[in-house]
Amino acid sequence: GTFQNSSALPLRKKKKEMIMLKYSFKYSFADVLFQRFAKLFFGCVATVTSGMMYAVYLSTHHERKFWFSSRQELEREITLQGDSAIYYSFYKELLKAPSFERGVYELTHNNKTVSLKTMNTVQQMTLYPELIASVLYQASGSEEVIEPVYFYIGIVFGLQGIYVAALFVTSWIMSGTWLAGMLTVAWFIINRTDTTRIDYSIPLRENWALPYFACQVAALTGYLKNNINSSAERFCYLLVSASTYTFMMMWEYSHYLLFVQAVSLFLLDSLALVKTDKVHEVYKIYLFSLFLGYLLQFENPALLVSPLLSLVAALMMSKCLQMNVKNGTFISRMLKIMYFYWVFMVTVTLNFLMKTFVPHKENEHVLKFLEVKFGLNTTKNFSVNWLLCQDSLQTPTQDFFLRLTQSSLLPFYILVLIICLSSVTQVIFRRISGEPLKETVTLDDGRIGERPEIAYHVINTVLLGSLAMMMEGVKYLWTPYVCMLAAFGVCSPELWMTLFKWLRLRAVHPILLALILSMAVPTIIGFSLWKEFFPRIMTELSELQEFYDPDTVELMTWIKRQAPVAAVFAGSPQLMGMIKLCTGWMVTSLPSYNDDDLLRRNENIYQIYSKRSAEDIYKILTSYKATYLIVEDSICNEVGPVKGCRVKDLLDIANGHVVCDEGDSYAYSKYGRFCHEIKMNYSPYVNYFTRVYWNRSYFVYKINTVISFQS
Repeated sequence: GTFQNSSALPLRKKKKEMIMLKYSFKYSFADVLFQRFAKLFFGCVATVTSGMMYAVYLSTHHERKFWFSSRQELEREITLQGDSAIYYSFYKELLKAPSFERGVYELTHNNKTVSLKTMNTVQQMTLYPELIASVLYQASGSEEVIEPVYFYIGIVFGLQGIYVAALFVTSWIMSGTWLAGMLTVAWFIINRTDTTRIDYSIPLRENWALPYFACQVAALTGYLKNNINSSAERFCYLLVSASTYTFMMMWEYSHYLLFVQAVSLFLLDSLALVKTDKVHEVYKIYLFSLFLGYLLQFENPALLVSPLLSLVAALMMSKCLQMNVKNGTFISRMLKIMYFYWVFMVTVTLNFLMKTFVPHKENEHVLKFLEVKFGLNTTKNFSVNWLLCQDSLQTPTQDFFLRLTQSSLLPFYILVLIICLSSVTQVIFRRISGEPLKETVTLDDGRIGERPEIAYHVINTVLLGSLAMMMEGVKYLWTPYVCMLAAFGVCSPELWMTLFKWLRLRAVHPILLALILSMAVPTIIGFSLWKEFFPRIMTELSELQEFYDPDTVELMTWIKRQAPVAAVFAGSPQLMGMIKLCTGWMVTSLPSYNDDDLLRRNENIYQIYSKRSAEDIYKILTSYKATYLIVEDSICNEVGPVKGCRVKDLLDIANGHVVCDEGDSYAYSKYGRFCHEIKMNYSPYVNYFTRVYWNRSYFVYKINTVISFQS
C-alpha cells in the first residue's frame, strides 16, 4: 500500500499539470481569438466611419461652396460646367423619357444634341454611370423624396466614401493595423486638391470609376498574400473580378490604368516575387472583362486595340516559355532577357495587327500629342497644341511637391519607398542567385520585400509616379496610393525591422523598438496633422463661399424664353455643354475630346476668335446649320498666364497668322479679329449677323438666312 500511494502521487501531479496546461491553452486561445475579433470589429467600424465621414464632409463642403440648397434649378445646373454639364444633361433626359428603354434608345441613336450628327452617346461618352443612377432613382421611388440633382451628386459622394474606405482597407491589409488606415484617410483629405478632382467637377468619369479601382486594388492586395486561407482567397478573387469589370465600364480610359497594373504584375511574376498561378488568374480576369466589356459597350473597338489586350494575350501565349526562367543558372538569366524581349515584341506585333484588321477610329491627335510632348515632332495643329496647353497635361509644378511636403506626406513616402524598394531589390538578387522565397516571412526576418503584395505596390507606385512626373493629371491616380503606402510604412513593424537589420542594431532589442516605433511615429504624425490641419478644415466648412454668375443665368433665361425650339447654337464647347444642360437646345459642338469629328468641329467653331473674314465664318457656321452665334468676351479678350496658350494665339499659329521662330514675327492678316470686328456693327459683318442679345460677358448674334449687303 505504501508503494501504491508513493507511485500515485507523481501521476496525480502530472495529471493535474496536464489539466492546468489544457485550461491555460484554452484560455490563451480564447484570448487570442477575442483580441483578433476586437481588432477586426474596431477596424471595420473605423473603416465604415471614415468613408461615411468623408462623404458627409464632401456634401457639406459642396453646400457651403455653392449655397446649393438655396438656389433655383437653373443656378444649380450652372455650377456643373464643361463636360460635367453634358454628362448631367443626359441623366436629365433619361429621367424625362417615358420609359427607361425609350430613354436608352434615344441616347444610343441621339440626333437631338449635335446638329447634323447622329451618335451613340452611351458608348462615345461612357454614360453607364448615368444609366445606373437613373435606374436607381426610379426603382427606389425617390421621385417624391429627393430631387434628381441631389440623388445624382449623393451617389458620387457615396462612391468617394467607398474610395477612402478601400484605401483604408488596403493599408490595413499591408500593415496589419487599422491605425495605418486612419493615417491614410487623414493624408488623403488634407491633400484633397492633389488626390481627387471631386471639387473641380463632380460628374467626371474618374469620380465614378476610381472607387471601383480602389476596391480592386484592396482585393488584389489580399489575393497576392502568401499566407491567405482558401475562403479569403476565393472572396478576394471574386471581388477583383467584379471590380475590374465595373471599373472598365465606368471610364473610357480605364484600360490604360489596368495596363500599368498588368505591367507591374508581369514584372512581379518575371522576377519570381509572386506565385505564377495567381498572376495568370488575374490575366484571365483582364481577358474576361475586356471581352464582356466589348460586348456590352456596343462592340467597342477601343478595347480590342487596347495595349492591355495585346500585353495579356502575349503573356498568356508566352506562358510555356517561362518554365525554366526562374532558376539561378546563367542559361536561365539569358532566357529571362529573351523572355522580356519576346513579350515586348509579341505585344507590339499583336497591337499592330489588331489596329490593322479591326475597324476603329484612331485618335491621330493623341499620337501627335505624344510625339510633340516628348519632343519628337512639332506641329501647328490647333487641337494638339490646345491639348498641350491644358494644365492636366503639363509637368507638375513646385507647388505640388511643396503641398505634399508641408503635410509631411512626401518625406515619409520617400523613406518608405526607399526601404521597400531596397528590400525588393535584395530579394530579386537572391532569386537570381537561386535562393528560394520563404513561404512565411516573420517579423524577426526583416525582409519586407519578400511579401508579394508589398513588391506589387512598390513597382506599381514607381510606374505611376513616373507618369505623374510627366503629366500632372496622373497625380490624381498616384497621390492616393502615395498616402496609402506612406501610412502603411510608418505603421508597419516589419518595415522598421528591415531598417534595423541593415543598421545592425544591437543596443536595444530591435523587435521591441520596431513595435514601439510602429505605434509612436503614426501617433506623433496624426497628432501634428490634427493640430495643424483640423482647424483649417473646420474653418473651410464654416465659411460660406459665394458662387454666382448672373451673366450666364441671364443668357440661359433669354435662350429659354426667346430662342425658337429649332434653334442651333454655336460657340465654345464648354458653353455649348452648359446650354445643352440648362435649355435643351441643339448645339454645334460638345466638350468631348475623344472623338475626331467633334475635335474638328470645335476647331472650326473656335474660328470666331481668329483673324478670318466674316464670309469665312458665315460659311463655317451655316455648314453646321447653326442659327445663333455666341461670342464670349472672356475668350475674345483673354489674358492667359502661359504665353501662346490662349485660344486666339493657338488659332493664329494654326492659321499662319503668326510665325514662331526665334522670336515672334507676326504675319498680319488682312482681316481683324472676328470677335472684335463683329461688335462694331459695320459692313460686311452686319450683312451676315444680327445682334439680338448681349450682356457684360456674352454677345448673341442671329445668323442671317438671307444676306442683305449694306454699305
